[in-house]
Amino acid sequence: MPKQSVEMWFDPLCPWAWMTSRWLMEVERVRDVEITWSQMSLSVLNEGRDLSDDYRDLMQRGWTPVRVIAAARKAHGDEVTKPLYDAIGTRLHLGEQQDFRAATAEALAEVGLPTELVEAADSDEHDDFLRRSHDRAIGLVGDDVGTPVISVGEVAFFGPVVSPAPKGEAAGRLFDGCVLVAGTEGFFELKRTRTRGPIFD
Repeated sequence: MPKQSVEMWFDPLCPWAWMTSRWLMEVERVRDVEITWSQMSLSVLNEGRDLSDDYRDLMQRGWTPVRVIAAARKAHGDEVTKPLYDAIGTRLHLGEQQDFRAATAEALAEVGLPTELVEAADSDEHDDFLRRSHDRAIGLVGDDVGTPVISVGEVAFFGPVVSPAPKGEAAGRLFDGCVLVAGTEGFFELKRTRTRGPIFD
């Protein structure tokens, strides 16, 4: 029987997407799934929106990692996406680096990619490629969500937003439940107030 196809769209900037990606890595251990890692962009999503000055600055700086990953994918293939995401995300979320350009350049070196790819941050050359990936995600779930977006076969949803990321069979049960509720005709939303931030473990 073929593995179940799962696709996750992420922005390396988002700590909640990082948590979800760690959860999906656990799911991969306990369920027969094959995960494709794809890009979306909070900088694209928030274009034209009324933002605070601090968040507008974050979105401007947020172009760096997504543009560089897009450039790396175009030059070296989709297989570089996840290792580069892991290397960037480790620096941003676990290392709490605020210099996104430096973190991205270090990540490129870590995964064996040319560090001059960081120059893609200064250009919109790869934005069409990035936007096509982003638009695929938004086309599945609508534009009143953020990152991450996950599709499992014909079922797609935003989230889950979870902290800490469940491990082992608990991760598998959450996956089963997400697919069940998101696949229910007419089901749109479950939500409650977050009472903790991302717990990176």
